[in-house]
Amino acid sequence: QVQLVESGGNLVQIGGSLSLSCAFSGITFTDYWIDWVRQVPGKGPEWVSGIHSDGQSTYVSDSVKGRFAISRDNAKNTVLLQMSSMVPEDTAVYYCAEKERASSPYDYWGQGTQVTVSS
Repeated sequence: QVQLVESGGNLVQIGGSLSLSCAFSGITFTDYWIDWVRQVPGKGPEWVSGIHSDGQSTYVSDSVKGRFAISRDNAKNTVLLQMSSMVPEDTAVYYCAEKERASSPYDYWGQGTQVTVSS
């Protein structure tokens, strides 16, 4: 049973920083991706960042490039999203999700964690 559990969502001021954590378990594939996807109510999901199981291949969307960084701790089965210089447009529910290949649909999703950026 694959499980992904996000944590770390919070209220943060404009220009502030926040780190999200995705703890995962039960993944049996050797090669897979863990992505961060965010969604604002009434809008479609927006892909934010992704990291391969090897920890070497990472991608970050243009909207957060230079401000967000993704990493993983294999010993703890955790993927981190470090967010800085945050703006109100970063406000969303952040989900982590697993997929087998970069072009594959997502197999599993976490429950999400709320991030709110305000002045």
